[in-house]
Amino acid sequence: QVQLVESGGGLVQAGGSLRLSCAASGGTFSVYAWFRQAPEKEREFVVAFSRNGGTTSYTDSVKGRFTISRDNAKNTVYLQMSTLKPEDTAVYYCAARILYGGNWRSGEEYHYWGLGTQVTVSS
Repeated sequence: QVQLVESGGGLVQAGGSLRLSCAASGGTFSVYAWFRQAPEKEREFVVAFSRNGGTTSYTDSVKGRFTISRDNAKNTVYLQMSTLKPEDTAVYYCAARILYGGNWRSGEEYHYWGLGTQVTVSS
């Protein structure tokens, strides 16, 4: 059974940092991603990368502030978030897909999702 379990969310002041983790089990995936959803807004793509780390794609609003990484031995993906802003407040979801090709920024193309972890950035 495939499971993606996020952790590391919390409350932080603007300018602060958090590191999210996504522990994957039950499968091997070609692409991992983070999405987020703020209250009353649609789910938004944040970042995706290939399991081998060769290709990474960030949404413009987080470039230079967020970094995705992975520990293949632990089957865990991390999202290091720095210089956080109030507009980063959202539930953050880890997602994974089996196929490498396609649109990495489309949530519809991901087969597996975690339950999410709340990130709140106070001003």
